Amino acid sequence: MSVFESSSASCRPITAVAWVSNSSACPGHFTLIGQTEDGASANFIRGFAIKSGYFLCYSKDLSVGMVVADVQVITDKETIPHGYSYIPEFLEHRASVGKKKRICVRIVPMGSVTTAVLDLKLTAKNKSMVQQYTCLGDINGFVVWCLKGQFSTPVPQAKPRRVSLDMRRLSLEGAGPPQPLRPRYPLTAVNVEHQHYGIHNDTRISCVSASTLSDIRIKSVQDIENEVRSSASFINIIVILRL
Repeated sequence: MSVFESSSASCRPITAVAWVSNSSACPGHFTLIGQTEDGASANFIRGFAIKSGYFLCYSKDLSVGMVVADVQVITDKETIPHGYSYIPEFLEHRASVGKKKRICVRIVPMGSVTTAVLDLKLTAKNKSMVQQYTCLGDINGFVVWCLKGQFSTPVPQAKPRRVSLDMRRLSLEGAGPPQPLRPRYPLTAVNVEHQHYGIHNDTRISCVSASTLSDIRIKSVQDIENEVRSSASFINIIVILRL
């Protein structure tokens, strides 16, 4: 782990604290405190030939949206403060945690506070002190220390979005090659319309021509001569009357 990653991890708030029997019983995203700052085993059941016990662990999983704003160690004679709760236990069968002194935490929504518990450490009683950490009290020969301060959360990364063709056309970048022009109306439809129009017109004209020709009377030569003679006689009569 790099120095930057270590610094970022130390600034992340603790989101949960619990008791566990061993590392195999430790829930996911939890970190087990297996040793004290002095290098000794952090098993809260101390003695020779002890096969079971329990350890303190914590989580910094920010997906829960909650943070540990405060931690306290209280005795069995004290009333748990308002808004606090005892830490959960993930223990093996028949294992139990001592009740004379217990750890309680105040868990609040992440967005409601600007400071939270950033780290927990253990030391042997009256052996050493942890700089910049606050002493919470002792339990079974161990002193519990906590570090509180402002916390940071990872910046969410924006997901890439697909740019549509219309958005690309609105960009200020250089325009692409010109696209071929397309007619507004399909040529095939226009041709069909003209063809239908021509068919209807031809039919209409043929009908009119047939009806008109049927009414026309064809005159013979004799009819024409008779009409001319009649016209000449009519003209002579008009001339005589004028005289």
